[in-house]
Amino acid sequence: MTNITDVARKVEEVMEEKDFSGVVLLQQNGKTIFSKARGYANRSEQISNTSDTRFGIASGCKVFTAVSICQLIEQGKFSYESRLVDVLNIEFPLWDKDISVHQLLTHTAGIPDYFDEEVMGDFAELWQERPVYMMQQLRDFLPMFQHLAMKSAPGERFHYNNAGYIVLGLIVEQQSGQSFTEYVESHIFKPSGMKDSGYFRTDQLPPNTAIGYVDQDDGTWNTNIFSIPIQGGSDGGAYVTAQDMIHFWHALLGYKLLTEESTRKLLIPYSHQEDEEYYGRGIWIDQKGEDIFKYHVMGFDPGVSFMSSVYPAQSIQLVVLSNQEWGPYPVTLAIEESLLV
Repeated sequence: MTNITDVARKVEEVMEEKDFSGVVLLQQNGKTIFSKARGYANRSEQISNTSDTRFGIASGCKVFTAVSICQLIEQGKFSYESRLVDVLNIEFPLWDKDISVHQLLTHTAGIPDYFDEEVMGDFAELWQERPVYMMQQLRDFLPMFQHLAMKSAPGERFHYNNAGYIVLGLIVEQQSGQSFTEYVESHIFKPSGMKDSGYFRTDQLPPNTAIGYVDQDDGTWNTNIFSIPIQGGSDGGAYVTAQDMIHFWHALLGYKLLTEESTRKLLIPYSHQEDEEYYGRGIWIDQKGEDIFKYHVMGFDPGVSFMSSVYPAQSIQLVVLSNQEWGPYPVTLAIEESLLV
């Protein structure tokens, strides 16, 4: 293994080169081997990021939705092969009646999306005609995709899909009797020890939470308050600290959230994206040959970028949080190139 001092030097060089704003936390076998905060959580007040600053993680929290679904399956509420029409009493008139819960979890349901990454590039464009402050619960997203036609047949292909995870969140609400955010906070965050994490409104952020910033080409910037939904949900939008994300990985892989069998099913490479990158249920999986190189989650929104990885062969966990739109990928790559060679 490469000298930790060399790794730290290389990562700090990348953070400086990219003008990184956020937090990096690297642990091995429960021990911190690198931790660094840089940049401002609040630029106007020049409040610095710290190791325990909360950051938005956008789609990085789809894994919380997947775990919630798996917990309800363990309770016998339904199964992976249950049809959407049998577990949710909301009408989708143009959708195939055989769409399954498993297909929604693995982005293979073939349904339309409210933000289709194959044809759209700017998430903020969604809110030019639909005010972000109106997006306060999962049902508020339904008019954006409920009456659109299927993109492909169920199970035919992988198509990363935000609407599918909105639907999964609605299933959680109907089957649990709780709002989605209440369910996750009580059944995932609390048992994992994620005491500083939550689904906070962008206009009511608690102390020690980073504001997201959108940087312009001319050097100016604006906050992301008008660029993302006011309240996060099952497709993204939670806020976590770096240490809380480590707590989540320990709880998940230590079978505190799901049984060993359910956890194994969560981490099976079901859908093939490209090269050696696969998707399980709410988690990306990178393979090298027949071996698992890493399990990881990631999220990118205006003013938000996030990557967190687990490298099982080395017992390493990495969290990279940022309140800008870039940074986690080059930091993650630097660590992988220097520490995991």
